[in-house]
Amino acid sequence: MPLVPGEAAPWFKAPTPSNPEYHFDTVAGRYVLLVFLPIEDEARGAALKALAAHQGLFDDLRASAFVVVRDPETAATARDIRGLRWFLDAEGAVSRLYGALAEDGTEEFFWLVLDPTLRVLGAKPIEEAQAIFRYLAALPAPEAHTGAAPAAPVLIAPRLFEPELCRRLIELHEAQGSEFTGVMRDRGEVTVAVMDDLKRRRDLVIDDPQLQDAIRERLERRLFPLIARAFAFEVTRIERYLVSCYDATDGGVFHPHRDNVTFQTAHRKFACSINLNDDFEGGDLRFPEFGPQSYRPPLGGAVVFSCALLHEALRVTQGRRYAFLPFFTDEAGAAVRAAYDARVAARADPE
Repeated sequence: MPLVPGEAAPWFKAPTPSNPEYHFDTVAGRYVLLVFLPIEDEARGAALKALAAHQGLFDDLRASAFVVVRDPETAATARDIRGLRWFLDAEGAVSRLYGALAEDGTEEFFWLVLDPTLRVLGAKPIEEAQAIFRYLAALPAPEAHTGAAPAAPVLIAPRLFEPELCRRLIELHEAQGSEFTGVMRDRGEVTVAVMDDLKRRRDLVIDDPQLQDAIRERLERRLFPLIARAFAFEVTRIERYLVSCYDATDGGVFHPHRDNVTFQTAHRKFACSINLNDDFEGGDLRFPEFGPQSYRPPLGGAVVFSCALLHEALRVTQGRRYAFLPFFTDEAGAAVRAAYDARVAARADPE
């Protein structure tokens, strides 16, 4: 098989019947079955029949299945359901990425099982369907796939903001007003903000220079030394001074995502979530690739983590969660962002 156990599965974006741009990396946190479907009728039908017979294995919690389909007939009738989705790969891009379609047109059809971090567990030729489903059924719970209790590689840092500063930031958010903000998506070579169901949050940008200086001083003295110790990373840049509110009445939530996967955000190195209050329910952070446990810093404390980690802010079920949410980078990251800005400016003004 093109990929062997332990190797990272390639990430990609591809359409499904219900999502014109499904980001495959966001499915981490459960077992994943990929099947590269034969075009020949009899072999294709046998694979689909076997998949239908074992559909109970796929619930989007323990496991999800994805069928990579290239033939127009199957694509025309495919429908996404819970636990089972169809990547419409008419041009063969996903198939080539995984070695199911060679540049010379040679094809190889197979079943591929990935672990919750989207690394290869095993693979079987397409005709060995029963073996792959027996293997899937015997796997332990996703959180036990490492053989030990996993913990997300995050830093919990208490006592960064004193209660008075927390209250001041909350009061600014309430007094100055805020607005729902979208998420970043690449459109061609440019990143744009779009509104979708991934996030439900109200944000306020702090633009007072004196308040920004006060916040930066606390981060430099109280947090950055811990980041250097824990991650061997020297923060030199803070991106955005942002106070956010996840409100239960709004259905406040931010579903699984990564913070550095677009052209405009590729420079980001670490995310930081500082809780400004503690009188709410829900709203904790979770890192699906590392198990179901959630993380909640104390009032005035932070969770710091790599922007490359898949993470989610769970839905707030009661009250409001206020948080200060900066990103951190260094001079190399700043150069990446400057290069992107220059490219965008050149496209806007070709003269």
